[in-house]
Amino acid sequence: MTKATRSASSVNTPAYETRRGQIEDYFDRSAVKAWEQLTSNAPVGRIRATVRAGRERMRYTLMSWLPQDLRGARVLDAGCGTGALALDAARRGAQVVAIDLSPQLVDVARRRVDELQSGAALSGRIEWRSGDMLDMQLGSFDHVVAMDSLIHYDEADMVRLLESWSQRTRSSMLFTFAPHTPLLAAMRSLGRLFPRDNRAPWIEPVAQKSLHARLSRGVPQFSLGRSERIASGFYTSQAQELQRP
Repeated sequence: MTKATRSASSVNTPAYETRRGQIEDYFDRSAVKAWEQLTSNAPVGRIRATVRAGRERMRYTLMSWLPQDLRGARVLDAGCGTGALALDAARRGAQVVAIDLSPQLVDVARRRVDELQSGAALSGRIEWRSGDMLDMQLGSFDHVVAMDSLIHYDEADMVRLLESWSQRTRSSMLFTFAPHTPLLAAMRSLGRLFPRDNRAPWIEPVAQKSLHARLSRGVPQFSLGRSERIASGFYTSQAQELQRP
């Protein structure tokens, strides 16, 4: 498959463009099968099992921060991966735009929904897209959810992404970031020892206090809401809620 055409966005820094290209190349090259297995019920090793459990807990946390009744709401699943969160939102009645840089991951997500007994009804509530999650043509939303899709961007670009979404979001933005911990810093350094072709784009640890200060300046129309850290073996991620007053 060809790579998705990149659209212009308000986050056009060289660092953002470079990192987005690295993520797309990584999934195009080698990661789709691994993520398909990780997000399924197939047996995995002990390390990946902790990551799977952590991601499931994170998805449950983010979904618990959304209204139980999403009928009439439009939700953006930014970095939808294999589609589990998009499916959860659609089951609550939302109209979901699910987008990912990897067309192959989107194909996996679409196929999984189609295979469900209720797939036909749910498919009508999910618009699958591959490309830039900041594409202005995606329109406006009641809620934006970005689960583990901002963790590869530095703090400045992360806030620019959220500022761009804030202009088109009516209610809340939920996202995750990698908290700055000694373990994550060590894992990041270790990952740099592998040849570039054999490693994923590294995670950018972020200091929560610094991020909150930058969000207050960069996204002033939203206020900080709930925050929760999920730690499960080799998975550590911090959920953050932003709400319109």
